[in-house]
Amino acid sequence: MNEGNHIVKQVRAALERDSRVRFHTHPPKVSLDEEGVLTLEGELADIVAKKLALEHAASIRGVSGIVDRLQVRPSKQMSDAEIRDHVRDALLEESALGGCSIRTADGEHWRKVSQFTAIPACSLDIKVEDGVVTLNGKVNSLSQKRLAGVLAWWVPGSRDVINGLEVAPPQEDNDEEITEAVKLVLEKDPLINADRIRVTTHNSMVTLEGVVTNHQESEMAEMDAWYVFGVDGVINRLELQS
Repeated sequence: MNEGNHIVKQVRAALERDSRVRFHTHPPKVSLDEEGVLTLEGELADIVAKKLALEHAASIRGVSGIVDRLQVRPSKQMSDAEIRDHVRDALLEESALGGCSIRTADGEHWRKVSQFTAIPACSLDIKVEDGVVTLNGKVNSLSQKRLAGVLAWWVPGSRDVINGLEVAPPQEDNDEEITEAVKLVLEKDPLINADRIRVTTHNSMVTLEGVVTNHQESEMAEMDAWYVFGVDGVINRLELQS
């Protein structure tokens, strides 16, 4: 067995070992080029499986880079236009993104959906192809970048979100920034009582503690944390209300 085949076999074994990836029901394609760049391609069950698959693959010695072509099975079948319009509306309605100019792509044409008499504070470009949402433009903070990404993930037809938003001026990221972003996202989710959930972050690993009313709320809170850009893992210690 040559080195490339050995690395691919190791990656596949790592994905199989983690039940949350659900490798046997949603097996992704794994390939490696001559430069050691690994490509993962396929449809996984949810954002948790996608992020864990990427983390496991990156941990294998000999992998020099990863091409992410993994997508998430949508909870609802929607056309690209429907997804685009839902993302647009979510961004327009979000007060934290007030003052941002927003454009949507319709094929090769761009359409402005927000108008300002003064120079806008930030800009958001939305494009959707085959269920994959791409966000480009400039925002003022990491929290805006993260929130925009989560709002796009929350659209039930989204298969993936490519968050290319630039933060200007550049802002240094850290665990405290991630914690605040996760707290903000939980507060925005109407199905979660964020007041009863404590969030801490260490080395980009988020821990959720507190009390929830049922398993669904626990799973949704964990999923929301995974959606946040920059989160490398989530430890769910939420307990059911007795």
